[in-house]
Amino acid sequence: MSDEEVYRKLFVEESRENHENIVSNLLALESGEDHQAAIDEIFRSAHTLKGMSASMGFDAMEHLCHSMEDVFSLIRNGQQEVTAALIDLLLNCTDVIEDMLDAIEAGEPLSDEQSAQLVQELRAFAEDKSTAGQEVSNEAPPVEQAGGADECPIYTLSIAVDPASTMKDVRAMLVLQNLEEIGTIVSTTPSRELIEDGKFGDSFEVQVACEAGEDALRTVASGTEISLLSLTQSPAGGVVKESSPSPAPGPAPSPVPAPQVKPQAEPNVKPQTESAPPQHRSAKSEKSREIKNIRVDIQRLDRMMNLVEDLVINRGRLEQIARKYNIKEFDEALNMIGRSVSDLQNLMMGIRMMPLERIFNRFPRVVRDVANHDKKEVEFIIEGGETELDRSIMDGLADPLLHLIRNAVNHGIETPEIREANGKSRTGLVRLTAYRDKDNVVIEVEDDGAGIDPEKLRRKAVEKGLMTSEAASAATRDDLINLLFEPGFSTAETITDISGRGVGLDVVKKTIESLKGTIKIESELGKGTKFELVLPPTMAIIDVMMVRINGMRCAIPISNVVEVAQIRMEAIHQIGNSEAILLRDQILPMYRLEDMFGRAPKSDTLVVLQNNGKKCCIVVDTVDGKQEVVVKPLSALAGNCRGISGITIPGDGDVVPVLDVNTMI
Repeated sequence: MSDEEVYRKLFVEESRENHENIVSNLLALESGEDHQAAIDEIFRSAHTLKGMSASMGFDAMEHLCHSMEDVFSLIRNGQQEVTAALIDLLLNCTDVIEDMLDAIEAGEPLSDEQSAQLVQELRAFAEDKSTAGQEVSNEAPPVEQAGGADECPIYTLSIAVDPASTMKDVRAMLVLQNLEEIGTIVSTTPSRELIEDGKFGDSFEVQVACEAGEDALRTVASGTEISLLSLTQSPAGGVVKESSPSPAPGPAPSPVPAPQVKPQAEPNVKPQTESAPPQHRSAKSEKSREIKNIRVDIQRLDRMMNLVEDLVINRGRLEQIARKYNIKEFDEALNMIGRSVSDLQNLMMGIRMMPLERIFNRFPRVVRDVANHDKKEVEFIIEGGETELDRSIMDGLADPLLHLIRNAVNHGIETPEIREANGKSRTGLVRLTAYRDKDNVVIEVEDDGAGIDPEKLRRKAVEKGLMTSEAASAATRDDLINLLFEPGFSTAETITDISGRGVGLDVVKKTIESLKGTIKIESELGKGTKFELVLPPTMAIIDVMMVRINGMRCAIPISNVVEVAQIRMEAIHQIGNSEAILLRDQILPMYRLEDMFGRAPKSDTLVVLQNNGKKCCIVVDTVDGKQEVVVKPLSALAGNCRGISGITIPGDGDVVPVLDVNTMI
């Protein structure tokens, strides 16, 4: 899905909410229920709808919303009485807006034929009231009578944007546009350019000269993902002068709620206060529209997921009963239930999946800030943001990725002068990539910087006492690079605010492993470094191999199982205090897991496991087969247990540990 399609979908969803809010409050306004609250809600939604349509380039909708807003201002200021004819006209406008949203959703071009006629009728309403105000006192305009009404008070607004918003720049731009519709922006903190680029924290400040009053400002400065933190008026004397508008030929609609002096409407444009509504209203009432999108609280989805997990567990129990009693009718019914549970499970998984761009969009700002801090030039490229992950995994992924990207800029990319001296371009490259690989999601953080010097790692390992001189001399390149995941290990010569404090990559590794993922490093001196993260799309329901060790059951994730083989005693070798076995021309470490399950009297079966390109094998009594299970994390009471990633409850109700292969290899 392209960016344009994403923004259009979001625009339609939010615009429908604002449209429905206008319609419901128009009906409340007509019935006389809480007049002020209804008009405030209408005004807020109309403002938001107008600003969003302007930012998307839907001019016909913007003009219609603008004209509706003029009439709403008259109602709010008590200059226009709410009549049945006026409500009919405004409801006609909402019908046309709904038609426009239908066309936008379908990707069809907008027609302004209907909206243009409604805009003319709305302007006639507004101009008729303004002209009436002029006739009351035609010796001097109201602005001059006020004897100081041309002095406009200045207000300071502190406005917050939801930190989770994916379009901070668009939200902020809409607020500024809406404030300009009812006043004059005096200053902003930070600058307007930075605000419209989204380069601010979670809030910004605006000083605006406005005669519309505090209620109007509160309405404009509130909306979807926008909240008003504070609103203060400058002390007495804090005013700016505004020149009185000069009459000009032709109508000039203004969204400022205060009454304006305008010329008499042309004779052929008559106010439509008592006109019958257009014929399309009756046809509109017969139209139905399918609701295609709903917003659901994430806690409801979590509860639904728990119920699906219970179904999976109970399905396993029923399968055991079916095998025990071998009843044909029961087997047939169970097969049908099993298919339904599987479909429900897959559907629920799909609902919980979210695109990675939800967290990827936070990182360009991080790269910019770190590059500016280090006086480096960095180009940041994101690819594969549409790749989806389960929400539970994504929640834990943001901090590790943030650390890797900060490290890439701070440690990886060289300064422009050093890059030029080494024959590179002055601008370094950091690339964040995500893609699906079979059943996994792969995320890569790559830079074209200095790379990792294995000799430097070798010296540091000896200095920190992690290796003896002999072991360090014999260590392979991969062994040395993996030292970066050791707690407290850092090659940084100086400690900075960005990184280099000796904590980070060890925490990153532990976090990724807690998400049932793996992380590895590839680096070439002078060419750059790449971190590769491999994650399961979801970690709630997985396929496991059930095995027994010393008569006790345990589960092994199928994704880690390579093969099952029989033990040949002559192939077992003792290496120090450990055992290894020669299997298919490979020497593999062999573990009996006696410290976890006790010594088994006789075990002659091997399960070969693989993780992150490395292999080992464990000795088991028997293999019970493959099963789909729900994995639950260990409780806070039990704490962490090395070698165990969680527990599962198969159909017979036993609590079975799930082995953590990451910690074995």
